[in-house]
Amino acid sequence: MSSNIMSDRWGIIYVPMAGVKQRHKRWLQIKAVLDQRKVQYDYVQSEDYGSVERLARMLVDNGYKTIVIVGGDRAVNEALNGIMTSSVENLDDISLAIIANGVGNDFANFWGLGVDEYKKAIECIIRGNRRRIDIGYCSFKDESDVVVKRYFLMAVNIGLGARAIEISDFCKEFWGKSNPTYIISMVRLFVERTLYKMHFKVNEEVVNEKVMTLCVGNSRGYGMTPSAVPYNGWLDVSVIYRPKFWQMVQGLRMLLKGKLLNHEQVRPFRTKKFILYDAQNASVCVDGKKLNYSCPLEIALMPEFLNFIVP
Repeated sequence: MSSNIMSDRWGIIYVPMAGVKQRHKRWLQIKAVLDQRKVQYDYVQSEDYGSVERLARMLVDNGYKTIVIVGGDRAVNEALNGIMTSSVENLDDISLAIIANGVGNDFANFWGLGVDEYKKAIECIIRGNRRRIDIGYCSFKDESDVVVKRYFLMAVNIGLGARAIEISDFCKEFWGKSNPTYIISMVRLFVERTLYKMHFKVNEEVVNEKVMTLCVGNSRGYGMTPSAVPYNGWLDVSVIYRPKFWQMVQGLRMLLKGKLLNHEQVRPFRTKKFILYDAQNASVCVDGKKLNYSCPLEIALMPEFLNFIVP
């Protein structure tokens, strides 16, 4: 099949939802709608999250222009990194699209594409309304002293927020969305309220003090950066200090309502670049994926870099 023909077909990566027994049932529902609407597509199913990046890179390298991810936030991030590391030098003709199918669908929800709205998502892709969005990236050196970049759409979490995501992923993998072990682990984390000595620079201000958690967001960042949007050329930063227990309970309510920035223990910033010099071995998650990093860690943006198909 020639690359010209492939450019008119969707390249679909199906990522089954963790903790779901009937893993193919969801795809059959989506396939029925695609076939009814006579969509031309080729489909691959990922073996695991690690294969999504490779599959997305393969599709772009083979001439597909519309890459559709049927998955959650983690799958979208893996696909983004596959696209960004493809051999195609100019990505202006490449478009990313989402059909939500994860336990965590924060980025899809941002655009009003809930997990039960796969028909709406398909119609959006058919219409093909595209918007250029900002792509965030983390830059650091690996063990060989080579600069590595990890790209993201939503947020980089450092500290307790990253630990909560790690526990969430572990529990979802084995027990799915509703599981008491995850809830108990989250409560335990919040009760402990571990502090990390962090040294970072945001704008021209250098901060060196104890912080409970920190989020650098290109979009809502699971509620941690509720005012961030992936198309204004800015990163939002939320620094959360150690609240008292009753302030923590209050903060969780504000988080769910999208009003976390009003909490007295939260300090917000808006910046083009964030540099982490040290974080006392705190966990770092990029769009929910744990990052094996070494400081300094630079977080910045590539404004309006990639096409995203929007409602």
